[in-house]
Amino acid sequence: MIDDMDLKILTILQEDCTMPVAEIGKRVGLSTTPCWRRIQKLEDAGVVERRVALLNPKKVNTGVTVFVAISTSKHSQDWLDRFHSAIQDFPEVVEFYRMSGQVDYLLRVVVPDIEAYDAFYKKLISKIELSDVSSTFAMEQIKFTTALPLEFAITNKTGK
Repeated sequence: MIDDMDLKILTILQEDCTMPVAEIGKRVGLSTTPCWRRIQKLEDAGVVERRVALLNPKKVNTGVTVFVAISTSKHSQDWLDRFHSAIQDFPEVVEFYRMSGQVDYLLRVVVPDIEAYDAFYKKLISKIELSDVSSTFAMEQIKFTTALPLEFAITNKTGK
């Protein structure tokens, strides 16, 4: 179970996972060893899946974000397996969701420009049959965070 101390640690880790354990402990009121043990426990339990560096998309030439809505008339397990496998081959796809409603899948694709997206699109449709592909280009990123809201962890803990 996640307690209030764990939530404080998780909040800090979501902001800066490179912060030294001693500093995290100081901020939450624990000495280094108990803080380190809690972090290890959170990692072992799968609460902390991994620690990564967030890159500036423009600095690595992936400043164009495209949301790609895909519909298909194919719903066999074989087609699904081939589609899921095909998407894994595209590093441009940074998020991939199976949806409910009129759209079957939603992709978030990052590329340098429209020409690169067009090349991605042509490669995608050559690998797998799709019924409809609709692309929407993001004009401005207004909010972006990788930090999950932790107040729900408390609700889960108490059973509310």
